Amino acid sequence: MNIVIVDDEAPARTRLRELLADIPDCTVTGEAGNGRDALTVWERVQPDVMLLDIRMPVMDGLETARHLAALDKPPAVIFTTAYDEFAVAAFDTHAIAYLLKPVRREKLAEALAHAGQLNRVQLARLGTQTAQPRRHLCARLGERLQVVAVDQVQCFIAEQKYVNVYHSGGALLIDEPLKELEQEFAGRFLRVHRNALVALPYIESLDKDGEGRFSLRLRGHSEPVEVSRRLVAEVRERLRGGH
Repeated sequence: MNIVIVDDEAPARTRLRELLADIPDCTVTGEAGNGRDALTVWERVQPDVMLLDIRMPVMDGLETARHLAALDKPPAVIFTTAYDEFAVAAFDTHAIAYLLKPVRREKLAEALAHAGQLNRVQLARLGTQTAQPRRHLCARLGERLQVVAVDQVQCFIAEQKYVNVYHSGGALLIDEPLKELEQEFAGRFLRVHRNALVALPYIESLDKDGEGRFSLRLRGHSEPVEVSRRLVAEVRERLRGGH
């Protein structure tokens, strides 16, 4: 069983590595100090199991698990946490494996023996537990994972079954409904057309052409984004309100 350890504290990673050394058929194939780096490690070694700390900088364990669960062949996930038992109950302990810190060898061995991939129901439940919107978006690019920070995204443009994500470094394609993106990122993105959401901080101007059509110019985005006539008033209101 190949295992990746993800924790922002080096002593915690060392402890888990030492415990795993005493458990038969377990091999540590990688480590990471945050969730974003963990996705890079997954790409390189594709482990059977990830031990994920919950509280980490850059990308926490809950968001990381959501990205992993969307992969074609995700690893099993076991959370490690310093939360007390009452807080842990919020994660539905019957659905999601977890270990309380300091981790004990017997508990670790037991969790590994029952580790399984998150199913759709658990993933949906996990999404509700995070409360906060994701800070990153993740997409497959061939055999690689592409991770983009949400604060670098200029707009989402829906095209048939997929959504184009335009960001400061280029673009990527994701398979997520525009409506769900609108709900998750309501504080940052504004619906301007049935097929478009724009990031409020990137709006430079609302323009009107000679034929009365409206569009938005976004910082760093070469193409104007069309604004639906029925949404022009709401867009103007948001812009007057300082976003």
